[in-house]
Amino acid sequence: MISTFTAVFDANILFGARVRSLLMELAMSGLFRARWSEDIHQEWMTAVSAKRNIPITRLEPIRAAMDAAVPDSLVTGYKALISSLHLPDPNDRHVLAAAIRCHASVIVTFNEQDFPAELLDPYGIHTRHPDQFILDVDGVDPGVLVDSAKADLAHYQRPPLSVEEYIDGFIAAGLPRTANYLKKTRVLLTDT
Repeated sequence: MISTFTAVFDANILFGARVRSLLMELAMSGLFRARWSEDIHQEWMTAVSAKRNIPITRLEPIRAAMDAAVPDSLVTGYKALISSLHLPDPNDRHVLAAAIRCHASVIVTFNEQDFPAELLDPYGIHTRHPDQFILDVDGVDPGVLVDSAKADLAHYQRPPLSVEEYIDGFIAAGLPRTANYLKKTRVLLTDT
């Protein structure tokens, strides 16, 4: 059974492969409904292409896999709301519009300051840093983070990652609390 608690993923949390991959595993748990839009896809893919010098065509399979893995993930019908919204950075209005349209409870973002509470409160939406969001999800169903991380780690085959390298990647990605939790439970991340 899929929860009705809905989270919109901002483009900045989809930028890094390590964070994106773990969040996709958590989204498939059914504990929350992960949502994003075509505009959010375009934003993270454009940023990865520019900063990592990866052609967008090489990112398309990732985009397609995300959409296929998480049922009903794409938000549509939000564009008419964009012009009526006000945020410190007008380029973030599409994220809030998508969140309003899909009745999200939370926008998961590294840039919480870009979505001031006083502007989100009227819509019943708040923000959550991905480090806290991940731990919140595990709090709903203790063990889901370890299970998701174990499944995620198994994807890293070329090159393979050790548990320590995998966990250290979360520190580098700005998720120190998630990394600390996984360090404490690292024995559960291996098959031996």
